[in-house]
Amino acid sequence: MANLKAYSERAIRQNRYFSEDFKCKRVKEIETCVITIADICREYQISRSAIYKWIYKFSLMRKKSVKIVVEAKSDTAKIKALHDHIRELERLVGQKQFEIDFLSKQIEIASSQYGVDLKKKLTGQGLFGSGKISKSTGTK
Repeated sequence: MANLKAYSERAIRQNRYFSEDFKCKRVKEIETCVITIADICREYQISRSAIYKWIYKFSLMRKKSVKIVVEAKSDTAKIKALHDHIRELERLVGQKQFEIDFLSKQIEIASSQYGVDLKKKLTGQGLFGSGKISKSTGTK
C-alpha cells in the first residue's frame, strides 16, 4: 500500500525548476561546508546527480581550475588522526635515536678513558642459554 502511494505521488509530481540563484547558493553552502549534499537531497527532494551537475556548473573552485575532492567528515577526521599519530611516532623515533647516540658516545668516552673495550663484540659463541648444558640437568 505504501509503495502504491509513493508511486502515485511520483507520477503526479511535475518537473520542477530551480533558479540559478538558488543553485549558486546551495553550491556555495556545499563549498563552505554549511550543508552536505545528502542534506540538500533530503530537504528539497533532489537527486545527487542533479546536485553534482550544479557543482560542476556553478562552483567557483572549478572556474579557478581547483580540483574539489568531496569526502565525508569522518574520513577527514580519520586522516587528521593518522597524520597526528605519524607525527607522534616520528617524534618518539627521534627521541630514541638521540638516546642511542648519547649512550654510544658515553661508551666511546668510557672506553677511551679507561682503556677497556666496553662494546660487545660478536664471537663464534652462541647467545646466553644456547651453549652446552651441564650433565646434572639430564638434558643435552
